[in-house]
Amino acid sequence: MIKSLVLLTSALLLGAAASPPEPLSIPVTIAASVGDHQSGRLIVFVERVDPGAKPSASVDFNAFAPTTATITAREVIDLRPTVAAVVDAETDAFPRPLSTLPRGKYRLQAVLDRNHDYAYNGRGPGDLISSVETVTLPGPIPTLTLNSELPATESAPRADLAPYYAKVRPVDFQSTLLTAFRGTPTSIRGWLALPPGYDGKTPFPTVYSDGGFGSTLGSAKRSAANMIRLMADGKAPPMIWVYLDHSVGTGTHEFADSANNGPWGTALTSELIPALEREYTMDARPSGRFLTGHSSGGWSTLWLQVRYPKVFGGSWPTSPDPSDFHDFTNIDIYAPNANFYTDAAGKPRPLIRENGKVIANMVDFARSEAVMGAYGGQITSFEWVFSPRGRDGRPVPLFDRATGRIDSSVAAYWRDNYDIANIIRRDWPTLKPDLDGKIHLTVGTADTFYLDGPAHRLEAVMRNVGARTDFRYLPGKTHFDLYVRGDDRDALLKDIAWEMYAVARPDAKRVN
Repeated sequence: MIKSLVLLTSALLLGAAASPPEPLSIPVTIAASVGDHQSGRLIVFVERVDPGAKPSASVDFNAFAPTTATITAREVIDLRPTVAAVVDAETDAFPRPLSTLPRGKYRLQAVLDRNHDYAYNGRGPGDLISSVETVTLPGPIPTLTLNSELPATESAPRADLAPYYAKVRPVDFQSTLLTAFRGTPTSIRGWLALPPGYDGKTPFPTVYSDGGFGSTLGSAKRSAANMIRLMADGKAPPMIWVYLDHSVGTGTHEFADSANNGPWGTALTSELIPALEREYTMDARPSGRFLTGHSSGGWSTLWLQVRYPKVFGGSWPTSPDPSDFHDFTNIDIYAPNANFYTDAAGKPRPLIRENGKVIANMVDFARSEAVMGAYGGQITSFEWVFSPRGRDGRPVPLFDRATGRIDSSVAAYWRDNYDIANIIRRDWPTLKPDLDGKIHLTVGTADTFYLDGPAHRLEAVMRNVGARTDFRYLPGKTHFDLYVRGDDRDALLKDIAWEMYAVARPDAKRVN
């Protein structure tokens, strides 16, 4: 009898220990002072209190350390001060449900991303935020109140650029093609930098440049001001530079014609460029039109050269996003049973490295992006550019967000339409007369996102078809210091500018 009671008691204790933790949720409301009837993506950030560290003014996500903060979110369509929105902290939470966090003190903050662009470059003007609350988990979670609106701010220009901001000229061209596709007025925007001595009579070579993921119209303006400075100092040759903004609500459109984003490449080449050449005295020949860009901008300017080889006289992409999808940041999307998250051995695929060490993997990056929102993130941005359009009006996902399983039919669509290496291999006889020798690609051997891998693959494809190639791999350089040489943060930019100028003006000599 005593033995039976002991066994029963042990069984009950084991059952209690194995029972799942109580699910948690986070109530969020809004202060009347910041308005009524608000909608958007409601995101809550949770981080453990580090007793040895000075707490920051906010709690936020860091893509280079994606698991340090827990995030959970939901959509709200009519948030009011009188009713709290309950954010489920279990199902749509990353990297783990809130109820499974270790016991301890945590800091919480809520953000209402009103225009769904958090996944592109974080919280920004117009977003509503709560104060930071400290709680002990497990334990009760107080209602977070969205009580302030982030103001519209423009960061002060670097001191050396301030005199040149007034000299840049806006580009704001409403496209007939894009407007028809979207059903609403749509413009191609950017900033234009004119060279010293521009008089409206003498034609100048023109460079079209595109920013990386996270770039904005503001960063394009900064780049234009910097180029005016370099040309004024004689450190860059006299050319017209058009700095384009390719950011949209879905991420970056990359100036590719897309079933989802619309005909951005056609609009650029058939509408904007002719309009600019009517307004400014540009060297309106292929040998006077050039392309350059970094990261996602590197992919777009590589793509434009391959897609429109008769229009442009050369492209100088730096650290471009994958140009051969056999290596889509360490993923062969065409492999049998391909998985976006893990390799054949089940190991997480590395995504970000620093000093030779993996600091973020693909599964963490993709799942955190999915929690932050359906729009604007790097991975969903690729799908908006590369994928076919689904029945719901959205791009068909390349992979299942829960399992990482890649849809082979979508991968085939990506290959046939946007895999640059495949297009060059397939269409080289047609492309060769107008493309051969026009691609000049630079990437670091320690690129933060492993983008040297697909560059090597693209080079191999081009060599196999007999193309003239100019691929440069800078030893030890990462994604973020590629342009730096010694104390000169614009060294590579100057090299590229002078190489372009030598194509347009073969008799000119570099003076700086």
